[in-house]
Amino acid sequence: MSAPIKVGIIGFGLATNCFHLPFILPNKDLEVYAFLQRAAPSAASSQRYGHCTEKFPQAKHYQTAEDFFADPAIELVVVAALNHVAFATQALEAGKHVVVEKPFTATSAEADQLIALAKQKGKILTVFQNRRLDSDFRTVRKLLTEKALGDIKEADIHFDPPSAPWVHNWTDKEYTPGKGNVFELGTHTIDQSLVLFGKPAAVTSFFRAHRGGAGEGSDIHDSFTLVLEYDGPQKDLLVTVKTSIVSVLKDQLRFAVRGTQGTFLKFGTCPQEDRAIAAPGQPADDTYGKEDPRIWGTLTTKDAAFDAVQKKDDETGYYIGKYPSLPGNYCAYYDNIVQAIRGTAPLDVDPQTSRDGIRLIELARKSHEAKATVPWTESD
Repeated sequence: MSAPIKVGIIGFGLATNCFHLPFILPNKDLEVYAFLQRAAPSAASSQRYGHCTEKFPQAKHYQTAEDFFADPAIELVVVAALNHVAFATQALEAGKHVVVEKPFTATSAEADQLIALAKQKGKILTVFQNRRLDSDFRTVRKLLTEKALGDIKEADIHFDPPSAPWVHNWTDKEYTPGKGNVFELGTHTIDQSLVLFGKPAAVTSFFRAHRGGAGEGSDIHDSFTLVLEYDGPQKDLLVTVKTSIVSVLKDQLRFAVRGTQGTFLKFGTCPQEDRAIAAPGQPADDTYGKEDPRIWGTLTTKDAAFDAVQKKDDETGYYIGKYPSLPGNYCAYYDNIVQAIRGTAPLDVDPQTSRDGIRLIELARKSHEAKATVPWTESD
């Protein structure tokens, strides 16, 4: 039996405690071995999530990047703090495998450099695209694989937060790459569009600042709409990727997918994030990704194969009803990391797709500024 892979985590804030530790800790093939946390243990009371030495007394604590990366025992580095590019570069140069939080980078050129370095060093580089493992996205992906909706003609992918308190802390007025909600929530939904439909042929985008207050007159957007056009076999497909901080709904819209054989509408979000935030740093359990049936999506399809799940509507002949959501499973992300490091399975989250997501943001910004549709290009 192989020894657990030793994990070094950079940062001990929200990302570490709510989006990584809950899904690393259940994995017996991973050992939380070290932290890079600049604060001294004596500063624990001033740290929102406490100090790593309190919660993980058995783990090594480093206060400098130099000491952290010099530890030869660290095999996998999780970059769960700012300065993604700098830390990922140092980790790869030190011969470590790397998981990078989102956004992967601020520019596609930076992403290209990291991908090239990982290939040069022969190390795994991947991005924490955890929302590929949301309950709703897994369900949509399954329905598309099973052709329940036929040929897809329109898809709306939303991430509209019921509140977005972080945007009210943005005081900058001038846009620079890496700023705005498309680099926050958009890194999830853009990735989902790329996984489902691939790279678009063109993008038309609209960026807006709806937050008021410090947002007045700011070029740092909190809301956005990207309309993606395709070519070839998907030439009739339109995909809208959208975030609005103005969305007064009990259950937010997540997906509206329309095809020649059916439609799937999904309101309400995967519960994993809320459950992790409610119990920071605690291992996820089997209930984490299970949705309340109240928010299961509605499937309407002409496909009689779904007769066992949906109820046939006598008037239309369609099969209509709530379609059970697959459970969300962020733990599977780290299961795959272990398999990829050990060479027993391919890497699920190829950094190239995350790089393409950053490139799409660049093109969307160009579209917004030019007030025009912009064709896909790999670089400027």
